[in-house]
Amino acid sequence: MPRHVYSEIYLHIAWHTRGNVRVIEGALKDRLYHYIRNRVIQTTDAVFHEIGGIEDHVHLAVSIPPTLQISEWIGELKGASAHYINHEVARRGTLAWQKGYGVVSFGKKALPFVLDYIQNQPQHHASGRVHARLEAMGDE
Repeated sequence: MPRHVYSEIYLHIAWHTRGNVRVIEGALKDRLYHYIRNRVIQTTDAVFHEIGGIEDHVHLAVSIPPTLQISEWIGELKGASAHYINHEVARRGTLAWQKGYGVVSFGKKALPFVLDYIQNQPQHHASGRVHARLEAMGDE
């Protein structure tokens, strides 16, 4: 990114497993989150903030450069992470993602709230206190 460009683009991204299959747990979850985190870090000028979720979906908070094609990048994250899990961690076909996703932009002041929301996904879902805007995801 050119030095004369300043940007603060914060995104919350979420997507489900295909059919809401509850497979994101244990060692698979740890390896998946580690993989996605590293993919974000490897993206030029992107900043990883947090990853979390529950057994059937992932939440991700990132900052991105204005040159990044969001839909393509999310597609690459989803595709590469499923391929990695299905070829390196578990048997083929274990993890498949829905076609859609949700992406919400937010300001820097909301970052602590978004990080807390992602870090405490199991508690939010167990108590039924989820935020519809951050849980909204595209169709299967």
